[in-house]
Amino acid sequence: QVQLVESGGGLVQAGGSLRLSCAASGRTFSSYVMGWFRQAPGKEREFVAAISWSGGSTYTYYPDSVKGRFTISRDNAKNTVYLQMNDLKPEDTAVYYCAASNTVTSMTNHGGDYWGQGTQVTVSS
Repeated sequence: QVQLVESGGGLVQAGGSLRLSCAASGRTFSSYVMGWFRQAPGKEREFVAAISWSGGSTYTYYPDSVKGRFTISRDNAKNTVYLQMNDLKPEDTAVYYCAASNTVTSMTNHGGDYWGQGTQVTVSS
């Protein structure tokens, strides 16, 4: 069982930056693929980023919509995953959810096995 708690959302102007954090419980954090999703009102949930860790190396995955603007990272010692969001646009406005899964394929195709409660990000034009 993994519990996830997001923080760091808020209101920012277009072109600005925010960093989201997700603190995870449990002693096997490093074994999980961690990810971020978002859902805007009236829209489907969208994959934003994922990060895996294996043999001391991290691997990251992004959709084209955020590639080059968003950066996912993890600190296994702190059981925390981050999402640095730069050059934010009004269309990035959504509730952002942290997720944990056993594989990258499962994460990107089906979402996480565990979810946080979400944090609101609002980008004004």
